[in-house]
Amino acid sequence: MISELLQDSFIDLQLDVTDKATAIDKLSAMLCGSGKVSDQNHFVSAVLEREKLGSTAIGAGIAIPHARANTVNEVSIAFARSSQGIDFNSADGDPVNLIFLLAAPVESGSLYLKLLARISRLLRYQDLIDSLKNATTKEEVISIIASKE
Repeated sequence: MISELLQDSFIDLQLDVTDKATAIDKLSAMLCGSGKVSDQNHFVSAVLEREKLGSTAIGAGIAIPHARANTVNEVSIAFARSSQGIDFNSADGDPVNLIFLLAAPVESGSLYLKLLARISRLLRYQDLIDSLKNATTKEEVISIIASKE
């Protein structure tokens, strides 16, 4: 479950950055600080390499950057919200306000893909997106996601 992987310390409701690389670095730092990721620079490089294949912005102001790396110790998810929006080179051209960063060990193949699909499915609900944009606490973010899973 996404809500079980998303901890308070992995949520930033006031992400104040202007570019994709810095956003990914900040979210990665949250996972690194908890021990879920052992080498932040390596993981950030893996995520940025994945971004080169195509933007992980899925439209409607949402991005799901992700990577599997041998410096990830445990599957984990970080979430951030940016009020000003960040350029993720999205197909619709809109800036991204909601970011879900998925980190997974290299050997986590099917779980990684299932979580990526689950996050994508969850974000099809406009009421969920609106609720995440308006959430005032980290606990509320987790509760909103849990209610839709």
